[in-house]
Amino acid sequence: MSYVITEKCLGERYAVCATVCPVECIHPGDYKGQEFMIIDPEVCINCGLCLPECPVGAIVASEEEDQAYAAINKELTPTYKNNPPAPERPKNDPPKRPGNKLVN
Repeated sequence: MSYVITEKCLGERYAVCATVCPVECIHPGDYKGQEFMIIDPEVCINCGLCLPECPVGAIVASEEEDQAYAAINKELTPTYKNNPPAPERPKNDPPKRPGNKLVN
């Protein structure tokens, strides 16, 4: 099982999670016309370093916590994994999506 990036990342993409990942399993791309990130479930080692880094709480620790987005992460991996890294956005930058709040 791997960590999963959920809908809360859609349109946000802080990318801090990708910079701390020791196995480089987090990749950026566009989903539904908005910035997004995914975790490659085949590469993720479940180290947990990414979880506290997301300022909007868009990462969950298991596929069971968000099965729909676990499937989306897996489905998008082949097209996202060759994308260049996303620029890191400041953790204190206010969320762009209504309803998202900074959790850190």
